[in-house]
Amino acid sequence: SAAVNSDTHEEVAIKKIGNTFDNIIDAKRTLREIKLLRHMDHENVIAIKDIIRPPQKDSFNDVYIVYELMDTDLHQIIRSNQPLNLDHCQYFMYQLLRGLKYVHSANVLHRDLKPSNLLLNENCDLKIGDFGLARTTSETDFMTEYVVTRWYRAPELLLNCSEYTSAIDVWSVGCIFAEIMTKEPLFPGKDYVHQLRLVTEVRLTIRALDFSEVKMREVDEALCHPYLSSLHDINDEPVTPMPFSFDFEQPSCTVEHIKELIWRESVKFNPDPPSQ
Repeated sequence: SAAVNSDTHEEVAIKKIGNTFDNIIDAKRTLREIKLLRHMDHENVIAIKDIIRPPQKDSFNDVYIVYELMDTDLHQIIRSNQPLNLDHCQYFMYQLLRGLKYVHSANVLHRDLKPSNLLLNENCDLKIGDFGLARTTSETDFMTEYVVTRWYRAPELLLNCSEYTSAIDVWSVGCIFAEIMTKEPLFPGKDYVHQLRLVTEVRLTIRALDFSEVKMREVDEALCHPYLSSLHDINDEPVTPMPFSFDFEQPSCTVEHIKELIWRESVKFNPDPPSQ
């Protein structure tokens, strides 16, 4: 929900994650989102402004994260009657790839790129959000935690390959590109088997979808595509100075430990206890 910061008068969005610590999967996802977005600083990645400090360290079960306020998301725009011209499509794709270049430079895979995770404002500025399923590039694993939206999932994830790369995010970008252009999902699989069949049929028949061809599975290559030549500027596509570390994610990590780490993050934003 939208709110106004009483100190800065800045409009913000507050996301309530209810019952965060009822299970370890939700708790880990929340901590991952906080840690990643605190690490990142890029125009095309959503920024965390605050984590509201709970009154009591031991007894809180909801987490309130404050983000910069955006007006809508790409899913809403695609589904609306608002016409999207080629300039819109080009600008959305460029910003998505520009943000993804930064994310990948931190050795992070987003793993859940889809239109509803791409936030927009009225100026058509785009920011990547929802990093709860992200992983470091060196620690890829099966996506057993959540049923990620299968329509945008790369074949290697559908097949549960244990080895995959940043190309999985570029595949999602290609699916999103096609959906912006046609206003219809490219691979709207009804289930896992149907999803694989749709992907196989399209790739065998047209070998198209330029952004997700095997030869173009890196963000840098996609940014150099002639389609984006009017926007591409190598000197204005920053990377992160320091890779991100998931060292807080140990297999032995308990819900209590995650709760402690989220508490510490809230204290970094709010060193003084909230007034009663």
